[in-house]
This record gives sequence, structure tokens and C-alpha cells, in this order.
Amino acid sequence: MRETVARTPRFAERVFTEAERAYCESRGAVAAQHYAARFAAKEAALKALQTGWSGGISWQDIEVTAKESGAPMILFHGRARELYEATGATAAHISIAHTTEHAIAEVVLEKD
Repeated sequence: MRETVARTPRFAERVFTEAERAYCESRGAVAAQHYAARFAAKEAALKALQTGWSGGISWQDIEVTAKESGAPMILFHGRARELYEATGATAAHISIAHTTEHAIAEVVLEKD
């Protein structure tokens, strides 16, 4: 991820929201780890929605942010929001982890 963001700045602009980029860049030397974790989260969210990138979803339709506690939180916008609502889910739970070499994420949609 470090090489991709450095080599192709438009990649970050196309994939990550302004808030996501600001957060990752604020992490300094470990920014790439945070970008990678958010990328993994976006892919996990698509799996939870049971779709791929088909159906008009843009990368920025899925956003990783944080609760006041600092815990990660996922937001759905645009077409991703429509698909989320169509599932009947009432909550989206996310877990992300990263090291210098790996990033993983899991998204679970909950229905009441």
C-alpha cells in the first residue's frame, strides 16, 4: 500500500474519502498501514453486502471512521447505503487490524 499511494496519489483520492485520507496521513510513518486496513474494510463490507464492485458502488460509498471511543465504525453512502438498507440490517460491526506487513478486516451486518 505504501508504494501504491506514493507512486499513484490519485489512487488514494479515488479510493478513500477526504476524512479517511486525513486520518491516515495524520498517522505519519505508519500511514500505509492505516490505508491498508481501510482498504481491507471496504472489501469486507462488500462481502457483507453480498456484492462485489458491481451495481454502481464506488470506493467512497464505504467509509471507515471512528466512534468517540476510538473504535472503528463503518458508514455506507450512496449505492452502498441502498444495498445496506435492502438487507434489513440494523447495525454494521467492523473489526480491523494491521501490522507493517498485513491488514485484515471483518464486517458483520446485524438484524434485529
